[in-house]
Amino acid sequence: MAEKRSRKSRKSTAGNVGILNKSLNFIEAIGNKLPDPVTLFVLLSILTLIVSFILGQAGVGVEYEVVKNGVSELVRVEAVNLLTKESITNFLTSIVQNFTSFPPLGVVLVSMLGVGVAEGLGLIDALIKRLVLSTPKRLVTIVVVFLGVLSNIASDAGYVVLVPLGAIIFKSFGRNPIAGIAAAFAGVSGGFSANLLIGTLDPLLTGISQSVANIIDPNYLMNPTCNYYFMVVSTFLITIVGTLVTEYIVIPRLDKRQNPENFIEQVEDENSFKITKEEKKGLVWAGISLLIFVIIIGIGLLPTGILRNQETGSIINRSPFIQGIVVILSLGFLIPGVFFGIGSGKVKRDTDIIKAMSKSMSTMGGYLVLAFFSAQFIKLFEQSNIATIIAVKGADFLENIGFVGVPLIIAFIIISGFINLFIGSASAKWAIMAPIFVPLFMRLGYSPEFTQLAYRLGDSTTNIITPLLPYFPIIVTLVKKYDPKSGIGTLISLMLPYSIAFLTSWILLLVAWMMLGLPIGPGATIFL
Repeated sequence: MAEKRSRKSRKSTAGNVGILNKSLNFIEAIGNKLPDPVTLFVLLSILTLIVSFILGQAGVGVEYEVVKNGVSELVRVEAVNLLTKESITNFLTSIVQNFTSFPPLGVVLVSMLGVGVAEGLGLIDALIKRLVLSTPKRLVTIVVVFLGVLSNIASDAGYVVLVPLGAIIFKSFGRNPIAGIAAAFAGVSGGFSANLLIGTLDPLLTGISQSVANIIDPNYLMNPTCNYYFMVVSTFLITIVGTLVTEYIVIPRLDKRQNPENFIEQVEDENSFKITKEEKKGLVWAGISLLIFVIIIGIGLLPTGILRNQETGSIINRSPFIQGIVVILSLGFLIPGVFFGIGSGKVKRDTDIIKAMSKSMSTMGGYLVLAFFSAQFIKLFEQSNIATIIAVKGADFLENIGFVGVPLIIAFIIISGFINLFIGSASAKWAIMAPIFVPLFMRLGYSPEFTQLAYRLGDSTTNIITPLLPYFPIIVTLVKKYDPKSGIGTLISLMLPYSIAFLTSWILLLVAWMMLGLPIGPGATIFL
């Protein structure tokens, strides 16, 4: 009887694994068949031209009310045929300007100058090692997840340093190293939209959102800190949820499924992750320089400081502090990064700093190509008036069927997460989705900042379960070091509880935020 039950159990397990593998194979196959994001933007631009021709010839348009200077007036917008001689000429002569004026372009490059130096000279790696290696055993899980969330500001450091280090630290405490990998990976990738700092993704997404929002309201302004309040709270939420999932779901499951004696020893890795005497000295130099920098910024924020709005005295509304936040944050990485390099001996001449900057910029080639084609697509979409037509008609349809409010937001988050299974780049997905959803949600009364935030939640939660994530094969290989029989399915099943828990808790937090009507960032609200 026991043998029959055992066979039945094995058969059931095999069936479940088979379904999981088939699902993963389907996702991977579909994702691999999708063209490169750059090609997608070319195809979308061609599609926009064709649709604009059809709608323009048919005379399709919409009417809606706008309020100007307190007076309500009816405005009619019609589809513009982009295949006329005049439209083609205008587009050809504006291609360069479309690219150079693309909002995310400059802010991302400026951000990378600072972050790239801090990462290239070893400051971020040293910080991660220092914090993790000095963590007491009882706090190791929560610290690994927390540092994972913070490290996503420079994603390479999180994946390359923290994830393998998490395995080593867990093993040194007599715990399953694969659980350490899972905890770090969950923080780095699953918590991608949470942080205590503004990263390079914030100005990138905000630039796309603003360029699309300007289709509806040409005077609408956004800043890279627009999701900051929610991100800060999310940092602690994801840390707590990730820790609970690790301790009460992942570790017990691994302990039942695996024998620690099967783990492959990685002693050489432990030595490679020790912090050196030079790095300790560099961290002291970096800390002192950062403290001085923060003091200078603090002086600028005093009531008579130059970083306040000189007319209103505000720190948030149109102040040099907020408008220059990208430069300030870039310097906040650049200055400690340089002094770390000097203290650790990695910087001996000014050319060493320039090399770090140049290396950082050299990695942006793919982004520049993507930015060029996405800028053209967004401009074509704007000129065609298709976005406005979809926004007005879509908003009317959703209101008529009553699909608004919380159910609509939850559906949008889930859609974002589902699309993320097939397209890995957060910026590429948003450049495709924003022209449709930002105007649509604006017509329903939601701010572009809030629409962007909802997108980020869905995008982050499925990062850890999609084989199309660029770092996914690296994590699979790392798990194989400790469990040679593991594969893609193993990692997906390991990370799925995190994905579900993050999605659920984030949705609950967002709904509570909506109910309370709290601001989501400096000067950024949920509703228009």
